[in-house]
Amino acid sequence: MFKNILLPIDGSDQSLRAARLGIAMAKQIAARVHAFHVLAPLAAVSYFSDLIRHASDDYHEEAIGRAQQQLEAIHVLAREADVPFKGNYAFDERPYSAIIGAARKYDCDLIGMGTHGRTGWDHLVLGSETNKVLSCAEIPLLVCR
Repeated sequence: MFKNILLPIDGSDQSLRAARLGIAMAKQIAARVHAFHVLAPLAAVSYFSDLIRHASDDYHEEAIGRAQQQLEAIHVLAREADVPFKGNYAFDERPYSAIIGAARKYDCDLIGMGTHGRTGWDHLVLGSETNKVLSCAEIPLLVCR
């Protein structure tokens, strides 16, 4: 069945819930999990100011620190379940594209991710990374709500 499950995480309760579900499934079918966190790059306008450039370095360090904490939390869950784990992060303005790219790069055959459950106007305005992954991914997507 599935051998390598990608678990995109964003620090939300929904992504943590999806990661737990993905890890439990991986344990049952003897699969590996690969947690992946997408970091938003600082706006390009920041490169026009020395003051903001220093803030950019701080932003990157803090963002990477948060990503590593979130990945470590998933690593702990995988270790407790005795499921093989790897984790990475990437900077990208389009999280759905980075997620699909990570699935290819890490040879995943399933993506398990949460959804915030937005509907109506919020969904139209804010969009849905999960929906974008669903419409663009070439492998199955398990959506946890």
